[in-house]
Amino acid sequence: MAVIAGSGPGPPPVVNVLTGALAGAARVLQRNLLVYRRTWRGSLFGSFLTPLLYLTAMGIGLSQLMASGGTDMLGGVRYLDFLGPGILASSCMQTASFESTYPIMGKISWRHNYDAILATPMEVHHLLIGELSWIAFRMTSMATVFMVVLTLFGIPRSPLALLAIPAAVLTGVAFAAPIIAFAATRHNDSGFAALFRFVINPLFLFSGTFFPVSTLPDTVEWIAAATPLYHGVALVRGAVLDSMPATWPLHVAYLIVFVAATGYVAYRLLRRRLVK
Repeated sequence: MAVIAGSGPGPPPVVNVLTGALAGAARVLQRNLLVYRRTWRGSLFGSFLTPLLYLTAMGIGLSQLMASGGTDMLGGVRYLDFLGPGILASSCMQTASFESTYPIMGKISWRHNYDAILATPMEVHHLLIGELSWIAFRMTSMATVFMVVLTLFGIPRSPLALLAIPAAVLTGVAFAAPIIAFAATRHNDSGFAALFRFVINPLFLFSGTFFPVSTLPDTVEWIAAATPLYHGVALVRGAVLDSMPATWPLHVAYLIVFVAATGYVAYRLLRRRLVK
């Protein structure tokens, strides 16, 4: 058998699979970015306005009421400094949650974008990785703007604060993956209101954003500590205030494992829903 000069074994199959997955996901991300070109100005303004309002109304106003009580419970920092990083992490949770509900439902059931995409050589894992990449991009832009606002209020303590951006992004993706899985099981949007009312809003209030979780009853504290937002708040606050907890590797590991596990569930449910 003749051998063609210069030919040889190709890359390992796993490399081909990974390259193909990333290429397909990049196409989904590109599609979302093209749509975003029409709306980015309003989105960017909202990303700036939200932290400005929160920090002005709650950070400054509420901190004045708390000033006489001391800051020992907050680790010796001003309430404004304590609140800002928590709002950053929880805002990423809320935005990622929205991006994973109605827009995903629209692409599955209302506009059938995914049906059109899957009629090409694209596959379900391309869709999922692409959507998570898009949400990560949205979280990065929002967290960056939020960090600018925190800087205007003089909250970051050192350049280490920049690590809060990837920590906030990871927090958002940790919510996006399971909520995409949930959206894949819905045939209408009736379950989304309950999701926000009974899951997202309670987490916003009781995962360390506004006060230390250690002040809660032990049972509630353990429940809060089992949620992604708790770990995200710990990482973001530690980075912004230059007081990263010694347990930070555990927080990072929790979020990564959570994304991997729930991302696999999302893949299975999307495949069951979309592949006939």
